[in-house]
Amino acid sequence: MADRDPGKVSADVNWREVARLVLTSREMDRLEEQELVPAKKVLYQFSARGHDMAQVLLGLQLKDGDAACGYYRSRPLLLALGVPLADALGSGMGLAGGYSDGRDIGVVFNYPNLGGAHALPMSGGVGAQYTPATGWAQAIDYKTKVLNEGPDDAIALVLGGDASCATGGFWSALTIATTQQLPLLIYVEDNGYGISVPSEYQTPGKDIAANLASFSGLTIFNGDGTDPIEAERLVREAVRHVRTKRAPVMLRLTVPRLEGHSFQDTQSYKSEAEIEAEWARDPLPRLKAHCSSFQIGDDDWERIESEVAWEVGAARADAESRGISKPEVVTDHVFFDGEMQQVGGLWNAGYKAPPSTDEPKPEGQRINMVTAIRRVLDQELSTNPRVCVFGEDVGPKGGVHAVTLGLQEKFGRDRVFDTSLNEEGIVGRAVGMALAGLMPVPEIQFRKYAEPATEQINDCGTMRWRTHNRYAAPMVLRVPGGFFKCGDPWHSQTNEVQFVHNPGWKVAVPSNAEDAVGLLRGSLRGNDPVLFFEHRAMLDDSWARRPWPGDDYVLPFGRAKKTREGDRITIVTWGAMVPRCEAAADGNSADVIDLRTLMPWDREMVLESIRRTRRCLIVHEDLRTGGFGAEIAAVVADEAFLDLDAPVARVTMPDIPSPHHPKLMEWALPTVERIRSEIDRLVGF
Repeated sequence: MADRDPGKVSADVNWREVARLVLTSREMDRLEEQELVPAKKVLYQFSARGHDMAQVLLGLQLKDGDAACGYYRSRPLLLALGVPLADALGSGMGLAGGYSDGRDIGVVFNYPNLGGAHALPMSGGVGAQYTPATGWAQAIDYKTKVLNEGPDDAIALVLGGDASCATGGFWSALTIATTQQLPLLIYVEDNGYGISVPSEYQTPGKDIAANLASFSGLTIFNGDGTDPIEAERLVREAVRHVRTKRAPVMLRLTVPRLEGHSFQDTQSYKSEAEIEAEWARDPLPRLKAHCSSFQIGDDDWERIESEVAWEVGAARADAESRGISKPEVVTDHVFFDGEMQQVGGLWNAGYKAPPSTDEPKPEGQRINMVTAIRRVLDQELSTNPRVCVFGEDVGPKGGVHAVTLGLQEKFGRDRVFDTSLNEEGIVGRAVGMALAGLMPVPEIQFRKYAEPATEQINDCGTMRWRTHNRYAAPMVLRVPGGFFKCGDPWHSQTNEVQFVHNPGWKVAVPSNAEDAVGLLRGSLRGNDPVLFFEHRAMLDDSWARRPWPGDDYVLPFGRAKKTREGDRITIVTWGAMVPRCEAAADGNSADVIDLRTLMPWDREMVLESIRRTRRCLIVHEDLRTGGFGAEIAAVVADEAFLDLDAPVARVTMPDIPSPHHPKLMEWALPTVERIRSEIDRLVGF
């Protein structure tokens, strides 16, 4: 625990500004609860009463270079950062402009604050804010050490309620920040409840700070968030410690939740005595009494209240005058479409991509896909200091598939580093690093292991869209998967369709070394998050070997390739199924189309081919039901039905996990024989 000096009070704080901001927060809560929610103009409302004073004190400590990642009760912090009142109110009403142009819930906020501290895009999921904030802290550390960029006293702040301390994101962030000694301030607002569940169900002893008192590498400040003197001192000391010591701090302040979890929450689970006791701890009267010591008497206080009421009323009128955004533009900004986001990504950091060509220039001997991927990573690490590679075992071991072998030795531990075993932490920290202008290249060891990171993956993909192009977090998430010699339910999964179903992610599934080079290099120079699927069976497969296609070769997404050409049938496939389809097509006049990317996919090439061959066979390793082949089949049925002379057919895995024994696995996989049999059936239809 940090030492306390209860007699020390800071006169440096602008208490008039603190009072103004707290009263503004209260008036906004009142307006929503008494007018906007009953009128059904606001559908999701979360009161900040009781949390507001400490948040304002904290927000006023932040400056340019800092970033904060909050949660649904963090509006007072945003007010302290300077968010326009009309944006704060209008976003709650889903109106044009504001945080999201009506695309997201108003309490799921963001605030690009150029020249000040950013409010990073929050998530609608509890605990999902912790690891992106930790990533921003790591980016501060990285930029100081590797790029010699300042400010060298910048910090990251993350806010969460006491219930969020039970989530995996909290513990992952704690592990990352303490083992790497990052400038992260974790502020826990402990109101004793997670909606209706009391804190004893979340934290043994109901005090996370006490439980973490012996946690190595963590300094803790713990106290009362309703006492202006104590709260201000603890906030100031916590921030100063992170700024000067460059090490993580937990600040836990107890606060009352004076209203329900949300407006709809009646708090029937609390007794009248408990509610009365909470209101007795309201920080507002204590703030008013404290402000009198700084010549802010009753008359001044009432004057501030009147000014605030007028400002909030004017902001409401401003917000309502904006109306609703045009529905026809709601599909904009899923991907980068030429308009630069305000925060995040290489391009916002001044990066200029080297010249490139989409024409391969083969040179040298054929190399396997492992060598090709490693060589691209080496090249981009060499030419772009903002690229960093990380994941479990990617350092001295070189990755479980040897893709990163030797990279840490060449580029150092700051740029190629191992992580703790937590996929949410791997991807979540990558989000924060990308927001800070780096190009993170996180690795998930096997496809199935990406499941714990699903929330972070989804949040990253939707970020550009849900912030209306204010923020984006481009990265390249490398994920090996698929069968290799044998199968099993844990290491051999493909399930690429899950990533395709996450809006905002591009998905690459190269089948060979040349395509891997072009797609990976383009991804590392791009402005969107990319899922780069590395098929385990193809990493050292002789068929997948190709000559190096050149140091400037970039393959655009959405461009398929015909590996064979014919006029009797179109075979659509990708990944490890491409060589099997080629072998199966021997003796038939067939177009074999390797899609190479699934998001976007080359609809034009597929439809053009089918309209000519009049037959379509789709082959993929993933399960049949809900696989990406079903999407292709649906598009063919919608747009080329009258051109078909036979039904659209699929050869896939059955709806089972990958079997372990090689004979069982081969039976389940699309084999050359099964594919050839289906070709013969369709051609003879």
